[in-house]
Amino acid sequence: MSKALIVCGHPNLHQSTANQTIIETLRQTLGDTAHIRLLGELYPDSQINVAAEQAALLDADVVVWQFPFYWYSLPALMKKYLDDVYLHGFAYGSNGTALAGKKLIVSFTAGAPAAAYQYGEAMNYPVEDFLPPLRQSAVMCSMDWQPPVYSTDIMYVPGVSSEADREAVEHKARAHAGRLAAQIRTLINQEAAA
Repeated sequence: MSKALIVCGHPNLHQSTANQTIIETLRQTLGDTAHIRLLGELYPDSQINVAAEQAALLDADVVVWQFPFYWYSLPALMKKYLDDVYLHGFAYGSNGTALAGKKLIVSFTAGAPAAAYQYGEAMNYPVEDFLPPLRQSAVMCSMDWQPPVYSTDIMYVPGVSSEADREAVEHKARAHAGRLAAQIRTLINQEAAA
């Protein structure tokens, strides 16, 4: 049976309304077809078990990197995961073909509204302009880059935001998880039919 591996790189998932809701929704929606790895809980000391993470990757047909968009990129823990786990000889290089053909979906949340991600606006660029390093990472590992799943204007700050804001973020996060789950299911079904 085809499987999805969801690697959540949020460093403090218990403090995140959006990413926590996405992960909980995916867990309920996808059940046994997805293996979810919460890096912040598994590695609070940032000492990543490379063998365990590589084994999880080998067992998956679809890989999802789930994270909040920090400074237009990955959170430090997610970047460390890539640095430590996606090694030469495993993920890339003349002998590194372990990830070849696996589908990669980047899935992330951003606090700023969509209108801010335009040329000349607050973020100065569209979201897609920030993604080439992630896409090239997939290319380097011979992974099959899939359309990203992302949500903007998805921020809740306890003590600052209202209860209505929290409910709106949870609603957007569930919709995000629904789009991601649909894409994962489609890819798993394609892999199973191949």
